[in-house]
Formats: sequence, structure tokens, C-alpha cells
Amino acid sequence: MVKQFIASTCLLFLIAAPGSAPLRAQTTDPVLFTVKNNPVYLSEFRQLYTKTHQQKADFSEVSLRAYLDLYVKFKLKVQKARDMRLDTLEAFVTEIDGQRRQLAASYLVDKEVTDKLVLEAYERMKQDADISHIFIACDKNAKAADTLIAYNRAMNLFKMLQNGASFEQVARDSSEDKSAKENSGNLGFVTAMLPDGYYNLEKAVYSAKPDELLRPVRTNAGYHIVRVHSFRPARGEMEVSQIMLRKGTSETENAIKRLRADSIYAALQAGAKWDDICARTSEDQMSAGKGGYIGFFGINRYQRAFEDAAFGLKNDGDISAPAETSLGWHLIKRISHRGVDSFENFRRPLTERVKRDSRSEEAKKSMIARIQKEGDFQEYPDVLARWTAQQVDSIFLTFKWNPDPAKPQTTLQRYGDAKTYTVADFEEYCARASRDRMRGIGNPVKEMVDKLYKNWSDEVAIHFEEGRLEDKYPEFRALMREFKEGTLMFEATNLEVRERASSDSVGLQQYFNQNLASKYKWDERARVSIYTLKSEDPQLLLKVREFATKNAPEAVLKQFNKNEAVLIVLDKTYEKGKNKDLNDVWKAGSLTNARADASTKTAYFIKVEEIIPPTAKTLGESRGYAVADYQDYLEKQWLEKLRSEYPVKIEEAVFQTLIKKQ
Repeated sequence: MVKQFIASTCLLFLIAAPGSAPLRAQTTDPVLFTVKNNPVYLSEFRQLYTKTHQQKADFSEVSLRAYLDLYVKFKLKVQKARDMRLDTLEAFVTEIDGQRRQLAASYLVDKEVTDKLVLEAYERMKQDADISHIFIACDKNAKAADTLIAYNRAMNLFKMLQNGASFEQVARDSSEDKSAKENSGNLGFVTAMLPDGYYNLEKAVYSAKPDELLRPVRTNAGYHIVRVHSFRPARGEMEVSQIMLRKGTSETENAIKRLRADSIYAALQAGAKWDDICARTSEDQMSAGKGGYIGFFGINRYQRAFEDAAFGLKNDGDISAPAETSLGWHLIKRISHRGVDSFENFRRPLTERVKRDSRSEEAKKSMIARIQKEGDFQEYPDVLARWTAQQVDSIFLTFKWNPDPAKPQTTLQRYGDAKTYTVADFEEYCARASRDRMRGIGNPVKEMVDKLYKNWSDEVAIHFEEGRLEDKYPEFRALMREFKEGTLMFEATNLEVRERASSDSVGLQQYFNQNLASKYKWDERARVSIYTLKSEDPQLLLKVREFATKNAPEAVLKQFNKNEAVLIVLDKTYEKGKNKDLNDVWKAGSLTNARADASTKTAYFIKVEEIIPPTAKTLGESRGYAVADYQDYLEKQWLEKLRSEYPVKIEEAVFQTLIKKQ
């Protein structure tokens, strides 16, 4: 809730994007005003004024003074919140830490590498690649020994192919892709981006030449020996409708279906209406009722015969001859086609896909290398080797292992003179990574330690960089200041104004009596009785209306509910103009026309019992408005108190430098 409030209401002081104007240089940025001797610099005020007013930031004296007044009030509340130590509360610290992590994520990315990956993916999307593969399974977390076995097997098959063995035969005999028995390893045309974990395969395919045989490529699933047959311009996506006849249980039935599909095609060619034919003949229950529409699809979504028939249609509205798949026969109508969009239109969604894909590890590796270079990174492999030698595989790779309680402070890594990381820090990480440790059971300890050390080293680099974002990026520092101060202002105002206004019933009543007793008024109102008759008998309805004209609701109910409850009466009050049924009968004793509801077999009418003249609303009747007014009153009182408590000094000469002469 706090975040939403801040984002929408805090004078627009609180949200900005990376790349906003840098903060002051200490030697050239003058102080605009102080609150309790805490300075607010000219650059801070100018930046927020510009961001808040945007196109309306005319830097006129009137506009600047109005904003200065708002910002001084804001800073007074922030100062009070700090003196109340609200910034030390656990909830506040948690909130700020979460916001910092979220904001830091956009800075902890190598943007240059990410941009290259995005452009690379886009360029590859312009081409489809026809490939075959022979697959040897090997999980990405497999032990080194098992990985080596899989690799050697893949290399042996690769050498067989180099020596002239038939790719198709080797695929049928040796590939662990079950479909190879049927397709001889041919996957058909594929396009970027390949599924997550297959970036290496994509990179190898799009770097190859037609008819090239590729050495075994490692993916998250295993090793792939790939033959790249050819490339073609990307097919993009086709929007289609279909009429489908499903295959039967016998060849005789299928022959009849083939003939029927041909006759449907002939009728369509002769001018029959697609939607009519589709509704009467298509056996695809999901689409038949909507003209056979199945939407957009790209390559490898449906069987090849269906795909080729659809993409073979040249013009919108064209209809294919029956295409046979394992499901049946399909007549396909082209609705539209869209190719690969422009890079500018594609950039944003493609960037998000790249960031979610494991290929983004390339950007992470580049960023970590940069962090280590900029931070004067040093590591001590001898210390790691000695520590590794002390670990026993029967303990370290199980839940029984615990860090040394002595917390050894021997340096394992350092970033210049800024930060040192010790053996104890690494041990703490190993304890947290218990699941990763135990995956190494059966492997040499050194192999598992090396993996853990690499992951820890990456984590340390990110942590080190996070700790200096405020120093490296002025805009990050500004954003964090704005969020902290906005959150503090909200919490202090909540305590001093909102909660008090809601809970101080005595003070609210007193304020209402003194200031609001005649502010909120009812317009002229009508007190009415709404009669609902649970019957469609027009004669009974007429009797009820006649009796209600001269009698009170209680008497009417007594008269007509003798044997069963056929009549209901509700009392309500409406302001003039708030119920259109009453517009023409705004007079005591008047009845509206009766209205019947066939669905519920009831009828109703309204009788005006009394016209109430305009009156002042009570506190209970205007509580929402009264509480808001009381909040405004409390806030004004609070600000007056803050101004006397915290001296504010405005540097008028500095302020004058902001004003643009008209």
C-alpha cells in the first residue's frame, strides 16, 4: 500500500528513471534551503521541479514559489519522521531493502552485452534453419565423469559421420531423441529464439553454412551433433481458419472422407460461403462455430503438411486444397500474414525475453568481469586449495557438514582496499547452498568446491557492486533518497494525521460541531415505500395500489398477507433527482406506475410517503467528507508546529537564479 500511495501522491517526488540528470558536484551546487540545518541543494530542487511539471515547467516565480512551499513542507515531515526514528523500524528497513534490490536490478546488467544479444536474436529471427541432429542425453547438473562419457560417445558418433557414415542411419540407430526412429533425426525448420538452455545450439546453427556438419554442441539437455541443411527467409506467422474432417477407423471410411474433402474444396472454389460450409461440415468442434478460426501460428506449431499448406497460400482469402495430417484432412483459409516486425517495435519485448533466457548469462559474465576489473579484484587460490584439502567428502557433501564455528578470517578474495571476503564468508555460502553441495555426492570434493566457489565469487561481485551503486550512479542515489523520504513522509503523516483523524472521535465531533455543522446538506428528499407483489395477477395488483393510496404500509401488509406473504414493503429515502422513477411523482401520497418483471413473476411500484425539506447532514451522514476535512485541519496544525520546531532558512539569492525572466 505504501508503494502505491507514494507512486501516485507524493508530489511526484518519488519515481524517476535511470538516466535522469546527475546530482550536484559539491563545489558548485549551492544550498537552496535548510531544515534543522540539513541542506537541500539547488540541483535536487531543480530536478524534481522539472520532473513534476514536465512540459509545464516554465520556471516562473509563481510556479517556483508554489513548488518550493510544497517541497519545504515535504522536507519538514521527513525531518520529523527521522526524529521519530521511523527509519529504524523493521518494516521500513524491509521496505527500503526490497525497493533497493528491485531498482538495483536495472543497474546490475551489462547493457552493452544485453543490447548485442537482443540484436543478435532479432537478426537470427529473420531466417529459418533446416536442421537434423543426433542427440546424446546428459543433464546440465550431471557429474563430470558422466558428462565425459556422454561427450566421448558424441565425439565417436561425430567421427563416424566424418568418415562417411549415413547421418540418417546413425540417427535412427544411436540418437536418444525418440523421434529419430521416424524422422531420421530431421527436425525440419527452426527459428530463433530456441528454447531456454539451447543458446549454444542456436549459436552454432546460425554460425554454420548450408550442409555443414557441426561438432557436438552442449545444451542443458545433452550433446547434439547437428547437420545444417539450408536457410530460408523466416516464414513469420500466418492467421488462418480451417475446415477439418477427422480420419476414420478404416481405409474405406478414410477414402470417403478424402472424397468429401475434395467435394468441399470444389464447392468453395465454385463460390460457396466458407462460414456456412464450415459450420455444417467441419469436425473440429473447437473452431467450427466461429468460422474455423484458429488464429496466428508460426513454424513447428502444427504438423509439417498443415504448415506447408498454410504458408503456401499467397493472398489473404486464398483457400488450400485438402492437406492430410495424422489427424485428418484440412482445408485452410488464409486470413492474414505477418513477418518479423521492425527492430524498434520488437526491441522491448525481445529484450525481456533475452533477460529471462539463460543466454543472459553472457551479460552477467561480462558484468562480473567488469566489476572485478574496476574493483581491483584479487583472489588467493592457495588459501582455497588448503581449505579444500581439509574437507572430507563423506561429510562435506552431506547435511552433516557445518561451517567452522571459529569463523576463520583468512582472506579468500578482496576488492582493493574497499572490501575483503574471508574463508568464513565462503563457508557461510556453502552452508546456504546445501542442496548444491549434496548434488555432488559421489564426485571428488574439489570438483564440487570449485563449482561452489565460482557461484560464490559471482555472488560476491554482485554484492560488492550493489554496495557502491550510490557512489557510481548519481541518479540511483537520487532515486533511493526520494523513495526513502517519500516512505518516511507517508508513515509520519499516517501517524500524525490519518490515524488520529480516524480514531479521535471526540476531536472529530468537536471539529464537526464548530466548523462543519452546516457545510454538508441534504437536498430535498422523499421518504418512500417500495411495494413488491409476488404475483402476476393484474387484479390483485390493482387492489394493492388502491389500498396503498389511502393506508400506511403496515395496514397494507396486514390486509394482503393474511394467508401467505405475497407482498413485501421496503422503506427508503432518496434525494431529489437520484431516482428517475420519482421524477414525475415528487409529491407526498403519489404512486409511480407499476412495473412487472416476467423473469421473477413479480410487480412493483413506489409510493411517496413524505417530502423532507433540505436539512444539514449529521456527522454520521457525512463522515467520509468530515474525516477528510479534519485531516486537512490536523495537517495544517501539524505543519505549523513543525515550522516552529524546525527552523527553515531559504537562500533567496540562490532561489532567484532559478527564475527565468519572461
